[in-house]
Amino acid sequence: MTNNQLKNKDLIVGLDIGTSKVVCLVGRYDSSDNLEILSLGTYPSSGLKKGVVVNIDATTDAIEKAVEQAQSLIDEKIRNIFVGIAGNHVKSLNSEGVVGIKDKEVKQSDVDAVIESARAVAVPSDQTMLHVIPQEYTIDEQDSIKEPIGMTGVRLKSSVHLVTCASNAISNIEKCISSCDLNANAFVLEQLASSYSILTEDEKDLGVCIVDIGGGTTDIAILNSGSIIFTGVIPIAGDQVTSDIAVALRTPTSQAEEIKQTYGCAVAEFTNDEDMIEVQGVGGRPPRELARRSLAEIIEPRYVELFELIRAEIERNGFEHKIPAGIVLTGGTSKMEGVVELAESIFQTSVRLGVPEKFSGMENVLRNPIYATSIGLLAYGNDRIKNGLVSNSGDSFVSKAWSWLKNNY
Repeated sequence: MTNNQLKNKDLIVGLDIGTSKVVCLVGRYDSSDNLEILSLGTYPSSGLKKGVVVNIDATTDAIEKAVEQAQSLIDEKIRNIFVGIAGNHVKSLNSEGVVGIKDKEVKQSDVDAVIESARAVAVPSDQTMLHVIPQEYTIDEQDSIKEPIGMTGVRLKSSVHLVTCASNAISNIEKCISSCDLNANAFVLEQLASSYSILTEDEKDLGVCIVDIGGGTTDIAILNSGSIIFTGVIPIAGDQVTSDIAVALRTPTSQAEEIKQTYGCAVAEFTNDEDMIEVQGVGGRPPRELARRSLAEIIEPRYVELFELIRAEIERNGFEHKIPAGIVLTGGTSKMEGVVELAESIFQTSVRLGVPEKFSGMENVLRNPIYATSIGLLAYGNDRIKNGLVSNSGDSFVSKAWSWLKNNY
């Protein structure tokens, strides 16, 4: 089947709306669940700060341009998308629910009831439930059950991870998407999406921590026994590194970002005094030369601060012994030279770079931590469509729910 013969229902589209750029990725899964990437669109983003829309028009324009670019390689119009959500407004907690098993044998209705019981917690009026992620079930005294249907017992208990997000944040993103004539099949926590593209099953089972270092925020997720048990957000990321460089070198932010990406190193020891870089001046001042080691000495303290905050967050919540598989770094700001080695010295555990691997098409471009969330959104979407939890045509449940809320409140 050629690209021009593709039907819209065969396509899965992921939209990663980040602080620095919007990425639209279109893919298709074959009957063996192999992912082929068909097209990619990217466009600089200036309408978001730390995951929250601060300029509707700028965000809408960036989404429109990224989707148009991705659209140019396929024949059918992109309509239904899976959208990544992240930022300071995202909150999470673990919860439990208990119900009696109606006919002594667990049926889907019992599982639905116990999940509903677990999600029945008080959520602030300004927050919306984003995910209810089952962790494990207990039947009577037997725990650590992953699939309870068909098992016998009297009492069914569920442990779940609940993720909420600010209602106005998701509503504003949904408004931008609707303005582009697009329909959100689902909004997906970005750490959850990334886990689909960069983690192995062994890591998920043993216990691992994803650290997704973006432009505006650093998003954390801890998985153990195959499920997410903790999510968190640190309000320090790539933009703060860029700002440090701009202030210290007295150079425009755009130039500081270019210097960071081209010459940045997170460990000063890894540089040579002889390596020099050119720094543009502000306000027409002439450029000057700077030792790369001096640049690294600006960058290193910010990464040290970030990793120490992450370590403190993990320890504060008691999860330091739940991640024997170590730390997986991903996101655009994780790629810098020395970041993995610096992280290992601070976390005192194994650290690797999370690069998406399980796909074909555009590998030279997409095998990059920057695209971990985008590719993960396709994998998440495929999983939900296969399990009948989301339709890939027509109005999604999310869209209908938002329409009902807007019409009734």
